[in-house]
Amino acid sequence: MTTICAVKHNGRTAIAGDGQVTMGEKFVTKDSAKKIRRIYDNKVAIGFAGGVADAFTLQEWFEQKLEKYSGDLQHAAVALAQDWRKDPTLQKLEAMLIAINETDILLISGNGEVITPDTLAESGDQVIAVGSGGNFAQAAATALILEGKPELTAEKIVETGVNIAGGIDVYTNHNVIVESF
Repeated sequence: MTTICAVKHNGRTAIAGDGQVTMGEKFVTKDSAKKIRRIYDNKVAIGFAGGVADAFTLQEWFEQKLEKYSGDLQHAAVALAQDWRKDPTLQKLEAMLIAINETDILLISGNGEVITPDTLAESGDQVIAVGSGGNFAQAAATALILEGKPELTAEKIVETGVNIAGGIDVYTNHNVIVESF
């Protein structure tokens, strides 16, 4: 369990995730895992929530789709979601993936869903989050955006969102990694 949060703000996209790995419901086995990664020649960043082995499998499949579709994030995401829904091996994976590039944010789930976050009417920005602390991080990031402080960058918004979730959710810590475009 974890928290991954992504934002599109002032023409930039950013994604952040915490570093806690929990064994079952009682033991923190690692606090410095890297759940945010750059892939496809550093042109795409992904963050995953769920089982670690499942997330690595999804990362590999997604990278293959990005290669096949020449880095087209939306096409690769839809192809991954279709495979995920149809392939019996992939269907057993318990993870979710958020992918960003310079212009897009997408949530990819095992139900065959590829979701683009809603646009905040007041600002035109986007926010999405997953994981056990996802709702907390999404609410915090949305509030920061709607506050309208020009000094807040996309990077600062996602980092703060995950840190706020880390103060509430026992499965999220404050070892936050941020990637942005």
